[in-house]
Amino acid sequence: MAGRAETFIEIDGTEVRVSHPDKVVFPQAGLTKLDLVEYYVAVADGALRGAGGRPMVLKRFVKGIDAEPFFQKRVPEHPSFIGTAVLRYASGGSAEEAVLHDAAGLAWIVNLGCLDLNPHAVRAGDLDHPDELRVDLDPMPGVEWSQIVDTAFVVREVLDDCGLVGWPKTSGSRGMHILVRIRPEWDFASVRLAAETLAREVEARAPGLATARWWKEERGESVFVDFNQNAKDRTVASAYSIRPLPDARVSTPLAWDEVRMRRPEEFTVPTVRARFAEIGDPHRGIDEEAGSLSAVLALAEELGPAEKPPRGSDGSGRRASSMPLIEIARTKTKPEALAALEQWRAAHASVSSLLHPADVLVDGMRGSSSLWYRVRINLQHVPEDQRPPQEPLLADYDPWAGKVWPG
Repeated sequence: MAGRAETFIEIDGTEVRVSHPDKVVFPQAGLTKLDLVEYYVAVADGALRGAGGRPMVLKRFVKGIDAEPFFQKRVPEHPSFIGTAVLRYASGGSAEEAVLHDAAGLAWIVNLGCLDLNPHAVRAGDLDHPDELRVDLDPMPGVEWSQIVDTAFVVREVLDDCGLVGWPKTSGSRGMHILVRIRPEWDFASVRLAAETLAREVEARAPGLATARWWKEERGESVFVDFNQNAKDRTVASAYSIRPLPDARVSTPLAWDEVRMRRPEEFTVPTVRARFAEIGDPHRGIDEEAGSLSAVLALAEELGPAEKPPRGSDGSGRRASSMPLIEIARTKTKPEALAALEQWRAAHASVSSLLHPADVLVDGMRGSSSLWYRVRINLQHVPEDQRPPQEPLLADYDPWAGKVWPG
């Protein structure tokens, strides 16, 4: 029997249309589109604490969780309960983005095919001064959860020393986010500098455990403290976001005394909904803890500029890697990238056996409206006389093909 074409739900006096409510979005978890709408309504107080009042990029999974989403900055036709704000980017472009204010807004964006919430670090009333610094703990391949947890507590120590309060949450994927509310008195450049300074200090206190090195091939098997998530055009999945994993995992706020005891896989749409009903939001006090960046920026002066990578000698001005890298493929989708990697491994079995987990670099790269994937191999653990040369790419997808650039 075919599912319903649409249904209407009333949320705090506002009627919201949900198309194809019976469509199964997470087959493994047995969750429909209406289940996801009802989840966000149930946790709205917490979800809006992270995403409400902020312009957001819409990340739409219109073809399901197994297909690549597309990113939509410009808000589509929308009802009156959806706000908007015009963001201007360093590139010179601008976009009128959606701003959510209530649970009805959450239901509306889920109906568009959005799973996670991707707000900017600014409020719609002041688009030039972030009120949140975001610490993204991104583990390299081979890194265990315990190492991420240890890094989180080093971050907490550095924040404490700088008079700031960190609020941890699972990313809903492999890592952890630590959110820091700040007074909106600094521009994006200053906030990014503060985030980079925190990352450098964490690396200095825990060398080998954590790294602030921007270039992926230089990180080894460590936790990257990703400071660049504080750039003006960046967003991260906010609290209570559903992530596109088969178990319908959720980016979940934690209290610090939970961080060592809990695991990301515990937090799914059903379990987080029940948890929220039982204990509420562990981040309920975050807005009362807005702090100053003065101490971090003073530390930035003390540390001096971060080391910059050398430039190539071919006149292109491109960065020269310090590592022996070869590129394998550029693909439209992640399955294609992994297939190309397996093809290369089969052709170079003896070399492949010498690689460490962090030597295999499969990177999601931002295209004009969706991700594409680049596959590289770091040959640092392969003896020089056994290193294969750069060969023609096994796949060479061009994410910019057909794009018309403004004149």
